[in-house]
Amino acid sequence: MQQVQVPQTFSFDQAIRSQRIFLGWTTALTAGVLVSILLAVCMGPVAIAPAEALRILLFKLFHLNIGDIVTQTTRAHIDIIWQLRFPRVLLAVIAGAGLAMCGTAMQASVQNPLADPYILGISAGASLGATFSILLSSSGLLTGLPTEFWAFLGALAAALLVMALAGMGGQLSTVKMVLAGTIANALFLAFSNFIIYMASNAEGIRSVTFWTMGSLASAKWNSILLPAAGVFFCFIFFFAQSRNLNALLLGEEAATTLGISLHTVRRSVILVTALVTGLIVASCGIIGFVGLIIPHIVRGFVGSDHRRLLPASMLTGALLLLWADVLARTALPSGEMPIGIITSLIGAPFFMYVLFKNALGFVGK
Repeated sequence: MQQVQVPQTFSFDQAIRSQRIFLGWTTALTAGVLVSILLAVCMGPVAIAPAEALRILLFKLFHLNIGDIVTQTTRAHIDIIWQLRFPRVLLAVIAGAGLAMCGTAMQASVQNPLADPYILGISAGASLGATFSILLSSSGLLTGLPTEFWAFLGALAAALLVMALAGMGGQLSTVKMVLAGTIANALFLAFSNFIIYMASNAEGIRSVTFWTMGSLASAKWNSILLPAAGVFFCFIFFFAQSRNLNALLLGEEAATTLGISLHTVRRSVILVTALVTGLIVASCGIIGFVGLIIPHIVRGFVGSDHRRLLPASMLTGALLLLWADVLARTALPSGEMPIGIITSLIGAPFFMYVLFKNALGFVGK
């Protein structure tokens, strides 16, 4: 099993230099996210000037009427930004930050550079829930509950199945978790494909296909509150567990020597990751590679200390997914491209580079 390299002991000067790098990195990322949010709400079929978009956001967020906004902007621009684009941009920031954060925690927990938030079969479980909801509700057999509820239920069921399988016969281990995730992924995908094969609803099948590729088109104000709360409390939990996550990088024996209960830490990380990833997947579908590549990129700049790695990864993930969504909704003249295609086109070549160069903080050839 590949393991993360353990940071070496720094001198005082090295620690100061590392701290400055981290502060500079996070400051630049924070500024980049804020500027990108402003630019993102300006882009689309209806182009809006950045100055006008800034006045609208200031008016809506802080009730600042700069330059008499009511007379200088049209009601249509206000509705486009506040009702359509701004919730979508915020969901991109929330989803990107959450996936990057969960990927960082999972890579430390299972000590595997290939780990991501979907390693537990969560994406397959959410896909089964969404397929079940879309195809059966359209046929009149299932009504009353939204697709997001069933997707989250499927993701949670997959995570619980993995924990049950990996915990059978003794202590929870990384190898058993990965194998259990593979089993759950195959099982839930098989059920999803069976439902699709038996369905005779072409429009429903198209909706399922688009959903499994990821999309932020359904973002509304009432649909981003729960994922935002989940990502926020998940960050607090993981940040509080930074010492334990750092210790896991030393290996299981060293972590046990330090008095850390591997069984408890891993179960809590799995459960929290499953809950947050389920909320994200239920809101915007399956978006790949964000939780896989972002921790690798950020680790090369700020190191493996999770007190720095977690916030930097969240900002980087938010920035990546924000611009991926801009590209997804502006690349085609008519309609939009699923965002999962964009992230895969970006992530796959980068990860090929990682595998060949082996230069981002993991040992093993």
